[in-house]
Amino acid sequence: MTELVLTNARLIDPEAGTETLGTLTIRDGKIETITAGRTDAPGAVDCGGKYLAPGIVDLGVKVCEPGERHKESFRSAGRAAAAGGVTTMVTRADTLPSIDTPETLEFVTRRAAQDSLVRIAPMAALTKERAGREMVEIGFLLDAGAVAFSDGDAVTTDTKVLSRAFTYARSLGALVIAHPQEPGLSKGAAVTSGKFASLRGLPAVSPMAERMGLDRDIALVEMTGVRYHADQITTRRALPALERAKANGFDITAGTSIHHLTLNQLDVGDYRTFFKIKPPLRSETDRLAVVEAVASGVIDTISSFHTPQDEESKRLPFEEAASGAVGLETFLPAAMRLYHADLLSLPQIFRAISLNPAKRLGLPCGRLAAGAPADLVLFDPDAPFVLDRFRLRSKSKNTPFDGHRMEGKVLGTWVGGVEVFGGEE
Repeated sequence: MTELVLTNARLIDPEAGTETLGTLTIRDGKIETITAGRTDAPGAVDCGGKYLAPGIVDLGVKVCEPGERHKESFRSAGRAAAAGGVTTMVTRADTLPSIDTPETLEFVTRRAAQDSLVRIAPMAALTKERAGREMVEIGFLLDAGAVAFSDGDAVTTDTKVLSRAFTYARSLGALVIAHPQEPGLSKGAAVTSGKFASLRGLPAVSPMAERMGLDRDIALVEMTGVRYHADQITTRRALPALERAKANGFDITAGTSIHHLTLNQLDVGDYRTFFKIKPPLRSETDRLAVVEAVASGVIDTISSFHTPQDEESKRLPFEEAASGAVGLETFLPAAMRLYHADLLSLPQIFRAISLNPAKRLGLPCGRLAAGAPADLVLFDPDAPFVLDRFRLRSKSKNTPFDGHRMEGKVLGTWVGGVEVFGGEE
């Protein structure tokens, strides 16, 4: 039996909402005991009073296999995840081709097992080719290991097709993850509507498009009883509808992105395409409302929505540039901005980035508890650095935080009790 003792660590327990100085004992890949205080047992690893938390469960990571390995592979994404404290990547289906058959899913699962340093929990598409015309073979894909079904940002316009998919998913207990946007209003939009968009002359979308898309999805959830997760709620106008749906007892949860919690539409500045993401960055009022919704639990999860894009697709006029930003390595330091601004506590942050995603997907990780997998991150929330995008381990370097002063460094990452990152530069 293999044993690892981590002592003199400030343990963040997102279930109990506590921070305590303690010692954690790992045996055979699982947490065996958690005790208060420190120990001088032989072989114990002194964590130096730094923070030890459940590893991040990042819901919605794009790994570009198959089809676009030049943007990101399982090997490069796994290294980036380990360096960022992400111990489980919940991968998206918006690859080329889409992950919409058991054969494609099995290829992805096999490739991940060979190349990734961290765990992979793959999603599958909800409709074939993510085209919104015909649902996938949900039962076969569940058997092949799909943890959820989502067409990502390809919103199904045919409500009858979507209702059938929801109904079938409900019969099998499958989780559907949707991107709430009204597709007609959102088409071609690069920024959120308002004075800033008008001054910049950019195609824009009203925040109401998110509310309208969510309203439709909630009606279908009520009609079908499906297990539903809204992947990105980014506007204050959508929050009352989400609160009502939860109060009505629907099986609904919601997430948001770390970029929408830490940046706003003004960061686009002079057409900086690394800030072009989907949905577009919102107003400061929206940002603060969504942060409050995370604090209160109305929004359940925070994710990086890691979306690699090559240089060529970003070196275009703003409205033509590809959407998306990498986030595996910047996720934790960006979240520390919320902590240092006294907007969220560390237990609240890890509830949203570790515990709640794992619970929603039925995964055993995301907790500091005896018997849970020893998927852990040790970090210093106060360690300062200036981000250099060319030092990122991702193949693509499209981060909006390039050159930013940030705080929060990962000192160690363990997956199943095995160290996969040791804090090296």
